[in-house]
Amino acid sequence: MFVGFGLNEMKLTDEDRSKAIDHLSQTRDDLLSALEGLSEEQLNYKSSPESWSVAECVEHIAISENNIMEMASGAVQVTADASKRAEVTITDDQLLGMITDRSNKVKTSGAFEPSGRFGSFEETLEAFKSKRQENIEYLQNTEDDLRNHYADLPFGKADAYQVILFMSGHTERHTKQIEEIMADPGYPQE
Repeated sequence: MFVGFGLNEMKLTDEDRSKAIDHLSQTRDDLLSALEGLSEEQLNYKSSPESWSVAECVEHIAISENNIMEMASGAVQVTADASKRAEVTITDDQLLGMITDRSNKVKTSGAFEPSGRFGSFEETLEAFKSKRQENIEYLQNTEDDLRNHYADLPFGKADAYQVILFMSGHTERHTKQIEEIMADPGYPQE
């Protein structure tokens, strides 16, 4: 149950806050663990010319961390509107299941394409870690009503809290992609 500020404003429940922080932390840790000790050759291996490398996946994750959080922040800038709750037709768990499901491949838009914008792989990884920590701290401290502010995602309307879960699930999705790259028969073993 939400503790309300007013008719259209609600605080996050402790359970929602904890769930999002835990998922953001876990997906960060899983990504960092997958990357541990990789060589330059392993980071840049592609199974085909049109495939992404591990390094490109990490850059995509770092770009997305910024862009998706900007979407959530933008949603919070608009006046809360509880009357739009019915337009959110997906549950938090359904959203996470959908975004982490690698059986449905999706081509990303240009704004999310890897292009070397952070510089080196190390700078890219640092940009991700820094932004992820900032996002975790935001969730730890926010009093923003994330449930009555909305954004339109490819599958429909989501509340700002779900946009943050989408971002975290997106990291999990691409960590799985990194594991798929590493399982490719041609992937360098050292």
